[in-house]
This record gives sequence, structure tokens and C-alpha cells, in this order.
Amino acid sequence: MAGAPDAADRWAPGYPTDGDVLAARRYLAARAETGDPHPFGDFEIRLREDGRAIGGAGFHGAADENGCVTIGYGLVPTARGSGYASEALRELLRFARAHGATRVRGDADHDNLASHRVMTAAGMRPAGQDERVRYFEIVWGGDAPLGAPPA
Repeated sequence: MAGAPDAADRWAPGYPTDGDVLAARRYLAARAETGDPHPFGDFEIRLREDGRAIGGAGFHGAADENGCVTIGYGLVPTARGSGYASEALRELLRFARAHGATRVRGDADHDNLASHRVMTAAGMRPAGQDERVRYFEIVWGGDAPLGAPPA
């Protein structure tokens, strides 16, 4: 929350982003108000080769009564365009499905075409828009799932 690493932390330049700090605050507020949203928390995205944190991915809270969760993800600018967001989102979708979620929602600003492509490639489908963002979702179960995460 302080935005400064401990001595043992390895952070890429620009980490944490404003989105990472917002996610941490949202997680702490949810814990204080409704308890631990386990297993639907937030995670750091780290490079395999050196363990540096380059972004975050996670859930905006516990699943609702219908099994729906909302996701978010983001990377420091220098890590974008390398497939890390796609890999992180695919893993979030697998995780959500393995833990009983039946629907996952996400959104991105209209001009964030890269994020639109990431969500679509992961199996999420457009689900509407408003004046600010375009919404995406994936649904499992029932007679006609809208998609499934890639194998």
C-alpha cells in the first residue's frame, strides 16, 4: 500500500501501477466489510526468469449468489505486448472455473483495444458497453456456454 518495496521484493520499474494500488485497497476494504473473499483474491504477475513483479491480476471480490466474479488485470508499460496479460487472464479463468464460478465478467475502456483482444482470445465475449467501457464475459454451465478458456 505504501508503494515502496521491502528489501526482499523485486519490482519492475513502474510497479505497482495505480491499478495495483486500487486493487489492493479494494481487497482490503472487502475483507473489512464482508470477510475474506477466498479464493477470489488478487495476485501479482511475476516474471518466471527473475521473479520481478510486473503487474497484477485478480478478482474484485467473492463470487455472488449466482457464481459470478469480476476480474481485472494490468501490467507496467514495459511488460505490455509480450503475452503476459493473456497468460494471466487464461489462468484467472481456469482458477475461477475450478473454484465454482459460473460467470466471469471484465471490462476495458473503449480505446483499450489490446485488452479487448486479450479477453476475446481467452474466450470471453462482448456483453455490452456504456459511454466509458466495453464489457466482456464468459459463462460456463447450462445448455449454451458462451465460451470456455483455452486448453
